[in-house]
Amino acid sequence: WEEAADDDSHKFHSRVPPLLTDMYQFTMAYAYWRAGRHQEPAVFELFFRDNPFGGGFSLFAGLHDCQLFLRSFRFTDEDVEFLRSVLPPATDPAFFQFLRGLDCSDVTLRSVPEGTVVFARVPLMEVTGPLAVVQLLETSLLCLVNYASLVCSNAARFRLAAGPRRRLLEMGLRRAQGPDGGLTASRYTHIGGFDLTSNVQAGFLFGIPVAGTMAHSYVTSFTCLKEVWPQTLVAMTGNPDPVDFISLTKGWLSRVCDLLGAEPRKVREGELAAFLSYAIAYPHNFLAVIDSYSVGRSGLLNFSAVALALCELGYRPVGVRLDSGDLCRQSLDVRHVFRLCSEHFSIPAFDSLIIVGTNNISEQSMAELNKKENEIDVVGVGTHLVTCTRQPSLGCVYKLVEVRGRPRMKISEDPEKSTVPGRKTVYRLVDAEGQPFLDLVCLAVEPPPEAGVPLTCFPLGCESPSTSVTPAQVTCLFLVLLPSRTSLPPSGLLQKYTHLVQNLDYRKSLFVFILKHLKECNCGKGKDAEEGQRIFLCVCVSHKK
Repeated sequence: WEEAADDDSHKFHSRVPPLLTDMYQFTMAYAYWRAGRHQEPAVFELFFRDNPFGGGFSLFAGLHDCQLFLRSFRFTDEDVEFLRSVLPPATDPAFFQFLRGLDCSDVTLRSVPEGTVVFARVPLMEVTGPLAVVQLLETSLLCLVNYASLVCSNAARFRLAAGPRRRLLEMGLRRAQGPDGGLTASRYTHIGGFDLTSNVQAGFLFGIPVAGTMAHSYVTSFTCLKEVWPQTLVAMTGNPDPVDFISLTKGWLSRVCDLLGAEPRKVREGELAAFLSYAIAYPHNFLAVIDSYSVGRSGLLNFSAVALALCELGYRPVGVRLDSGDLCRQSLDVRHVFRLCSEHFSIPAFDSLIIVGTNNISEQSMAELNKKENEIDVVGVGTHLVTCTRQPSLGCVYKLVEVRGRPRMKISEDPEKSTVPGRKTVYRLVDAEGQPFLDLVCLAVEPPPEAGVPLTCFPLGCESPSTSVTPAQVTCLFLVLLPSRTSLPPSGLLQKYTHLVQNLDYRKSLFVFILKHLKECNCGKGKDAEEGQRIFLCVCVSHKK
C-alpha cells in the first residue's frame, strides 16, 4: 500500500498543487512569517452553516482527497519562482526559502469519517499545525470538500427519493463542470448511493461499475436491413452453423404484431436494422433505447422481435431504455407486452427484462415517479445530479478557533457568521433502540458524555430552550489522522465506503436514520421537516461555557 499510496500522492500533486489556492493565503503567510508567528500552533475547523437543498442533513465527502493533498503538499522550485514574480518586490527573499521547505509533516487532521451523515454548524474537520501552514491549506481543503460533499448529499437525496431497491445510474459527465467535476461527481455519487456510472474513466480509477448501451444517434444512423452486417448469429445451443438472424427476427416480428394487433407497415425498418446489428454485436448484453420514433408503434415491437430471436438461440436479452414522454405510463405498457410475450410464446426470460428510465430526472420527478404505478427498474440521472441545480454550493467555511492554546472567535455584524471558539469534539448519541438521535458538540477539554448519564444541552445556532437527554450509547465521530506519517490506501483500494452504500441493509438503516430517528429542532425547519421528515438536533453541552 505504501508504494501505491506514494504514487497516488504524486498524481494528486499534479492535480491539486499547493498553488491551487487564493492569493491572500500567501500574503497572510508572509505577514505571519515576517512577524515571527508562522510556527505558532493553530487550529482551524471546517463546517457548513446551512443544510443543503433546504433539507435536514448532508453527507461528508472528500476526506481521502484531503489526506492525499496534505501528504503531497510541497512547493517546487517553479512554484516558488512564480510566487516570487507575483508577490511584491520588497518581499524578503528568505520567505521563499521558507516556502520551499514547507510540508505538512507537523499537521494533524481530525475528521468525521467519509460518508457520514452530518449537519449544519457541526465541525467536519479540524486542522492543527503551524499557523502559516494551516492557513495556506484553507482554500484547497474547501475546494476538495465543498463539491464532493454537495454532490454526495444530492445523490443521497435521489437515493432516498428512489427507495432502497431501485437501481440508480449516474450519467452526468457530459453536463458536468469540466472533466474534474465529472470525475468527482461519478466518484461521490457512488458513495452517496448510486449503483452505476456511465463514466468509463471513473470506473477505471475508482472501480465503480460502468453501464451504457446505445444512443438515439445509433438507431437513427440505420435506414434499412441491407445495412446489417454480419447478418448471422451462432446459437448458444452448441450448433456451430450460423443462423440467418434477420430472417429469424422478421418471423418473430410478424408473430408479435399478430399478438398485439399492430400494423407491421408502421414499424421502422431502420430501427429494426439498428437493433439487429447491435444484438449481433452484443447478444449477451442487448439493451435498446426504444423511443427514437414511437415506443408503441415501432420501438417496442422491434425490440421484442429481436429479443425473442435471441431467446430462441439461447441468449438472454437485458431490456429497454425509455428516454422521453410519460415514463411511468410507458413502462406499464412495456411490461404488459413483455408479460404477454412471455406467456403466449412460453419465453420465461421476458419476465426478467429490465426497464431503464432516463429523461431529465430531478429529485422531485424521482419522488413523483415513486408515487405513480410504474415498472421502471433502473433510473438514469444526469444534469440535476452532477450540477446540483437546486443549490450550486454547500458553502463550507474554514475558521480559526484556537492560536497558542487560546480560543479565538469571529464576532460578525451578521450573527449567523459568528463562530464558536475553541477546539471541539463531536459525539453521536444513540438511544436504547440503537438509533442515533442527537449530535453533541463539546469543547475538547470537556469530559465526554457517558452512556446512561443524563446531560443538559442547548440547540446549536438558535435560542431554543435547553433539553435533557440520556444516551444509551455514545460514539465519538472524530478520527485522528496524521496524513504525512501514516500510510494511506491507494484510491484503487479505497472501497470501504463505496461497498457500504451498495449494501441494502445499509440503505435501509440510512432511511431509518434520516427519516425516523432525527430529532426535530424548533429552530429553522427546512423543507424536509415540512414534508414530514425530522431534522437532526445538533447541540452544545451546557455544563461548561
